[in-house]
Formats: sequence, C-alpha cells, structure tokens
Amino acid sequence: MHLVIRRYTYRATLYIILVWFLIIFILFQLHNSTTNSSDKQTFSEDENTDELAELNINPHDSINFIKRSIKKLDNKQEQLMASNIDDKKVDLNGPGEMGKPVEIDKTKLSPYELIKYENGFEKHAFNVYASDLISYHRSLPDVRDPDCQKLQHEPISLTASIIMCFHNEAWSVLLRSIHSIINRSPSHLLKEIILVDDFSDMEHLKEPLDEYIKHLKIVSIVRQKQREGLIRSRLAGAAIAKGDVIIFLDSHIEATEGWLEPLLDPILQNRTFVVTPVIETIDDTTFKYMPIPVTVISTGGFDWNLQFDWHPMSDRERERRKHHLEPIRTPTMAGGLFAISKSYFYELGSYDAGMDIWGGENLELSFRIWMCGGTLVISPCSHVGHIFRKRSPYKWSDEGNYGDITSRKLLREKLQCKSFKWYVTEIYPELSLPEDTKTLGEIRNFYADFCVDANTHPNNFNKSVISYPCHNEGGNQFFMLTKIGEIRRDHGCLEYSGGIADINKDDKVLVLSCHGEKGNQYWIYNEHNQIYHPASNSCMTISDDDQHIQMQVCDLDDAAHRWSWTQRLLNETHNT
Repeated sequence: MHLVIRRYTYRATLYIILVWFLIIFILFQLHNSTTNSSDKQTFSEDENTDELAELNINPHDSINFIKRSIKKLDNKQEQLMASNIDDKKVDLNGPGEMGKPVEIDKTKLSPYELIKYENGFEKHAFNVYASDLISYHRSLPDVRDPDCQKLQHEPISLTASIIMCFHNEAWSVLLRSIHSIINRSPSHLLKEIILVDDFSDMEHLKEPLDEYIKHLKIVSIVRQKQREGLIRSRLAGAAIAKGDVIIFLDSHIEATEGWLEPLLDPILQNRTFVVTPVIETIDDTTFKYMPIPVTVISTGGFDWNLQFDWHPMSDRERERRKHHLEPIRTPTMAGGLFAISKSYFYELGSYDAGMDIWGGENLELSFRIWMCGGTLVISPCSHVGHIFRKRSPYKWSDEGNYGDITSRKLLREKLQCKSFKWYVTEIYPELSLPEDTKTLGEIRNFYADFCVDANTHPNNFNKSVISYPCHNEGGNQFFMLTKIGEIRRDHGCLEYSGGIADINKDDKVLVLSCHGEKGNQYWIYNEHNQIYHPASNSCMTISDDDQHIQMQVCDLDDAAHRWSWTQRLLNETHNT
C-alpha cells in the first residue's frame, strides 16, 4: 500500500509541476504580447499563434485553458487523495465534527480554490469542497430518542449485506458513507458491503478505489460493463449477497449510532416486514446533519402524477401504535434506503429489471409489498443521514416504452396479490382519489412558462402560493380541481380571502387546510381557461415579475389571466 501511495504521489507531483509551468508560461507570453503591442513592435498574431502551437493553445482561449488545467489538476489531486488511507483518529474540533456545518466564505477563496469549489458543485451537485475538509470517520451526535438508546434488543441471529450502488460519486462522500457503516455496525451483524460501480468514468473510482478497499476486508466491488441504472445495479449486488438481510443504501449517506439493529429486529420477528430508517438530511452545501425528532416522523405517500412525497403520520396510524418506538406503517417508501429479507426479496419478485436508472421503482415495490402480503414500516430508532441534491448530476435518455410486462402480471397472479383499490382503501385511505376530480396536473400560465407552485404540507399552511418555472415533475406543481371546486393536493387547498383592497397584491393566495365548505376555497376553471374565484369576483393571474400569484379583475384579453390545466379521465385508476 505504501508503494502505491508513493507512486501516485510521484505522478501527481510531476503533473502539478507541469501544469503550473504551463500556466506561468502562458501568462508570460500574454504579458510579452501586451508589452510588445504597446511599444508598437511588429509581432503579429500569427507569430504568437505559431509560438504557442506546440502547446495546442489558442491565445484567445488561454484563460479557458488555465481553467481546464486547474480542473485537471483538481482531478489529479482527487486521485492523489484517493490513494491515501484516512486515519481513524478523529479531531473532535475538526471541520464538520458532531454533524456541525462547514461554512465556506467564497470571497476568501483563492482563484484556484474558487474554481475547485465550483467544479465540485458542477460535477456532483453538492459541495465537494466542504466534504473534502471533513474526516471520513467524522463524529455524529446520537440522534436517537433517549428511549431508543435504552432499548435492549433480543439477540439478533440475522446478518446484513449492504448493497451500495454509485455512478461517479465524490471520493470523500463515498468513503464517509462506507466508514460510517463499518464504524457504527456490530461486526457480528455486518456480513459485507458490496459496492456496485454503475460504469463510472472518474479516475478516482477505478484503480485508486480498488487499492483503497483492499484494506477493508468486508468491502468488495462489482463493476458494470455499461451504464445499467439503479435497478439492474442493485440486482447485480443482490445476486452475490451472502447475508440473511439485504440493506440497500445510497452512496451519499452517513449511518448514525445504533442504526442497524432496529432495521433487523422487525425482520427477525416477521420476514415479510420491509424496514426503512428515519431518513434525515445532510445539507448539500454545509454538510450539517439535521436530525428529525421521533415525534414528527413523516410517512411516505404519492400524488397522482406518481411522484413520491412525505406526509405527516396519519391519525389512524397514531391510534394503531401502542408505543412511540413501535415501527410506523408507511404507504410508500423513498426507496434509497431500506432493509429486506433476501429470501423474501426474491419471493416477492425482486426488482423489475426492465426499469432504467431510478424513479418509480420505489412506488412499484411499495405497492407490491402491501398488495402481495408484506408490511412496509419505518423504524423510529434507526437514523441515517442522506444528502438530498437540488438537481441530479446524471443524464439519461427519457425516451422509451413500457416493454413487455407479461412476467410482472404473472407474478401478481402467482402471489395472489390484492387490487390497488384494496391498497387505497385499507393502506392509504387518506389519499384523495382522482375519481372526485374534474381536472388534475400542472397549472401552466399562457403568458409565461411559469406554473402555480405550493407546498401543501401542514407545516406550510398559511403560506403564500407562488409561481415558479414549470418543471414537469409534479410535486409542488401538481394540483387537482375537485367536484366541489377545491384546488387541492392532499389536505391542502388554495384559498383567497381578500377583497377589492387586495386586488393586484402579491402573496394573498394561501395554502390552508381543506374544509369542504366552498366559500374562499371555491374556484371555477372556466371555458376561457381562467381560474375564477366567485367569492371575490376575480381571476387568478401571474405578477409582472413572474414570481407571484395575484388576483385581478378578470380580463379575457390578458393572457396572464389564462391557464393550461392538464385534463385526464382517471375514473378507473383506483380499480386497476
């Protein structure tokens, strides 16, 4: 290992010297060119170009060349860092320790550091610069409920295989994910960690990663020969797993103290239980760990655009549970982090290998678990942090078709699965059914490519509805117009209680709890594509700066008063 470290150190040092020599040389040439020009000496642009031709540098693109060189230097430094083994000794006063934020003042960064900072966000969609300052073994607070910390589990005879898929993951984030699992898992329960590389092309994830994991005896790696996506990569890992339980984890997580036992215990009691941890947020900019109190744990749901979303635990579930540490039944799961008996995973039909990349597989598996005899729960004593990106750094074609789903239909018959109507009635009765809906989808303005946007979670009640660039992903832009005139999603409805004095004012359309009594929550989507509010005799519109939703006196000639609202017939959806 020391020979490998010296080899990479030698290569990186030579490369650093070469890059800086080239940068200095270019700057020197540019300086000479400027000086000669000012002295009116005859030194033509062609001569300039010829002199730099050997370096394949266009003098007009020299600044871009410097940026590219720094980018390559950054990549080589990443390889150099990848060849070093992080010391387990943790400085409790170091950056990010105990889950504290790492604040970066960009104004104090050197030009090179600033480019490195921006490159990290560009490549990975989170702050790699801050992550690289944090130990792979950083300390975290014990975020469990005090009663969880006192809980004594009966001896667990099951072993766990962790399957962690990645594609072009940042080095420090990947290593921190791995070490947090190893450092906070009882060795007799942790059988192995299987890394599945979904055809990464970043150099630090090739030979340097192979060399690094050689000293981690329980870690192995599977390399995909082409880009396969999350589902087929997870299946590749599951196929070689030796543990009794498979735990799928994303590659940008941090496990906390006592995370593993509460995932295994429900499966030990009943092998048809599928268990997820409480998924907490690691800030994508500061890497601050943000725990969730056990009293406010949310459960998974979905909208009729088939987008996963979070909801407060239902009153029905609160009444069912006898103790606050009892596993929480959840209609759906986020899908990135969960534990399942290996034998039950295959008995249930595993994943549909025809699915590409990620998205939707979590809902499909959630439905199948419930409809085919399993139980999906959140363990309130298991906490795992996750970096939620604001965008995906990965690209994939969205063209394609459904393919042949005959085998999946036969599987449903073999398992004697219940209907989706049963699922909605028994497992998710809180879901507002589209059969009560006239119109649903995004509400897109005719005048500007902006949509009505609002978070309808109860924590956001009494907050303003905004306009935001349409993204075609549902979520906060998915609304239903019910038969009684509500514009709603889940339990939140749009309400306007203003009068003439509030016409043309921003932020007066609010999200409030649906009351079903029309009044200020009664809207009409008319034949002119206007959203009319009878109580105030006004129409919904978008503000001049496109940032706000307003109510104005209705004007048929104003395109900003007109909205496109996707209309679908979904009367049979709940019966399939």
